[in-house]
Amino acid sequence: MVQAFRGQSIAEPTISTAAVEKFHAKLGQLVVKRDAPQCLRGSIGVTGAATISETSDLVLGTGGKKAVKKDHPDLSVRRQCGFLSLARSSLYNQPRGESAENLKLIEIIDRQFLETPSYGSRQMARHMQREGHRCGRHRVRRLMKLMRLVPIYQEPKTSRKHPEHKIYPHLLKDLPITRPNQVWCADISYIPMRRGFLSLVAIMDWHSRKVLSWRLSNSMDAGGCVEALKEALAAYGTPEIFDTDQGSQFTSTDFTDVLRDATVKISMDGRGRWIDKRMIERLWLSLKYECVYLNAFETGSEARDGIGGWISYYNERRPHSSHGIMTPDEAYGRRAPDLKVAA
Repeated sequence: MVQAFRGQSIAEPTISTAAVEKFHAKLGQLVVKRDAPQCLRGSIGVTGAATISETSDLVLGTGGKKAVKKDHPDLSVRRQCGFLSLARSSLYNQPRGESAENLKLIEIIDRQFLETPSYGSRQMARHMQREGHRCGRHRVRRLMKLMRLVPIYQEPKTSRKHPEHKIYPHLLKDLPITRPNQVWCADISYIPMRRGFLSLVAIMDWHSRKVLSWRLSNSMDAGGCVEALKEALAAYGTPEIFDTDQGSQFTSTDFTDVLRDATVKISMDGRGRWIDKRMIERLWLSLKYECVYLNAFETGSEARDGIGGWISYYNERRPHSSHGIMTPDEAYGRRAPDLKVAA
């Protein structure tokens, strides 16, 4: 301090080249870490600020695996996994499909559930054991959950709302449905294959029971539901009300935005309203007994052709009990049945 007032210069502290390089490397790491979320979001096609859903996908790993790019110009795979809190081993892990034994049990459970839709995992396990199949309740519960089979009986708090999806009110209570395009409904069902299973979504006109569109997929995401919905809207116009359950495919914004853009009222079944799905559940029963179980499809293309042929038969030539001798096509178009004159 005295030397400073006397005008004497103070020697600057010496900084080694290694310390400077270390500082620059650390600074570069901070910059890369700051820009990493934008880089990773860009790699999965997301621009701008991430939403809560996108962020949770990255953190939980559902979208994280898609975000990691092995040929990223700036970030190594190890660095990307670190930013996403994702274990590197999960990138190379290939999920195993169900065993042949489980696939056989799935087919038996699905067939029995159509006969006794009130069976939960406990009762279904007892039934399986009486039939000579070695499987416990926890195994049956996992397979039923995989198939989205929920027993029909009154139980408190059976409806679980998705934390990020809006649930719309139920609009069908005490509503008389008397004409086509007044109410449409949609549902997803499991389709057993010889090796595996597929999921089928169908959109039905409530009054006529006509299947307006359908999609077969090997996943249960919202993509197939949105495609089927757009096809039905393009071919048959817009209904007044569209009714679904509270499954994540139907509560997703991708699905509900299409309905809102078409100014369609959205209705969702809540607790105690299982009866509102009876129309389309009856369709699944007929489809599986008259088509799926009789053919045991080997490939997805075979299933698509077979199911498509049966749905065309169901709409055009199969009389529906709710309309007497009229087919769903005739009930939808309100035209007289095409009757042949006896010789």
